[in-house]
Amino acid sequence: MTDLIVRKLRFAFAERPVPFNWNPSDPAFSCAGNMLSFMFLAIEKMISATVHEVLPDITDPAVAEEALAFVRQEGQHSMAHRQHAKGLIKAYPALQEALDDVMAVYDDLTVTTPVKYRLAYIADLEATFTPTFTMMLNHADTLFAPGDDRVASLFLWHFVEEIEHRSSALIIYDAVVGEPWYRMRVAPSVFQHGGAAMVSITRNFNKLIPLDVRKVDATSMFGSPGLKTTLAVRFPLLQKFCTLDVPDYGPIQKFYPHIPLREQAVAALGVMRSQIPGHKPAKSKMPALAKEWLTRYDAGYDVTQWYTSAGYDEASQK
Repeated sequence: MTDLIVRKLRFAFAERPVPFNWNPSDPAFSCAGNMLSFMFLAIEKMISATVHEVLPDITDPAVAEEALAFVRQEGQHSMAHRQHAKGLIKAYPALQEALDDVMAVYDDLTVTTPVKYRLAYIADLEATFTPTFTMMLNHADTLFAPGDDRVASLFLWHFVEEIEHRSSALIIYDAVVGEPWYRMRVAPSVFQHGGAAMVSITRNFNKLIPLDVRKVDATSMFGSPGLKTTLAVRFPLLQKFCTLDVPDYGPIQKFYPHIPLREQAVAALGVMRSQIPGHKPAKSKMPALAKEWLTRYDAGYDVTQWYTSAGYDEASQK
């Protein structure tokens, strides 16, 4: 019997405008969060279609129950991120183009690739979430707390549940495909595909959202700019004599500026380990904030307003 709980949460995105730069203290992370909302909508649609496609092939009732709970959790995430995206698009209608583009990418993946590959894609991707989201939750004081509480609370909930169901995608993959080396073999193409989709969204943000709203180049999350951009910035006279054709989308902000490099390296190593055959997601420790979130949810606190709900101060001081 699965331990997963399907929690139906809503985050009041329709009650007031949704800011693009929802954490003004970290505009690069704000761009990254918005990008993730768009990505999650597309990926979770693909997950739902793929898992429902293979459900008839799952003969173990326990695995079938895990699979259903997994897609139901993901379905709730999708509904919440859709409300976030809807709020962003209401404020900035041009963003519909960015959402349509990434949805088309994953719709195409669903139609054109075999189910075996998509199951490996889901298992590979889900395996990366625990080390990555653990790092983020461990630094929620800078990444989430200063921001719009609706957006921050949405991501806290989603990240906690991704860690909670950290074994689900691999359980489904093993039950249907059962080829650990295939999962590792296709990982490079999985991350190339996902990375290209992420880059496309952030480039659309640069094109569609004014700099005075973004504050930074939305591609800041990918690190230092390319050679052409570096040359154009450092040697502007070159643009008079060379065809650099580099648009200025604003400053590149250092990503994760408050997180020590050692912790970033630990997360990166965890991502690499997650792709190796024999990886056991269940052995990964639940971060302290995730445990606190689950405890507070069970106690009846309003986790949709994590930083502003009435019980927050009382719970934090215990």
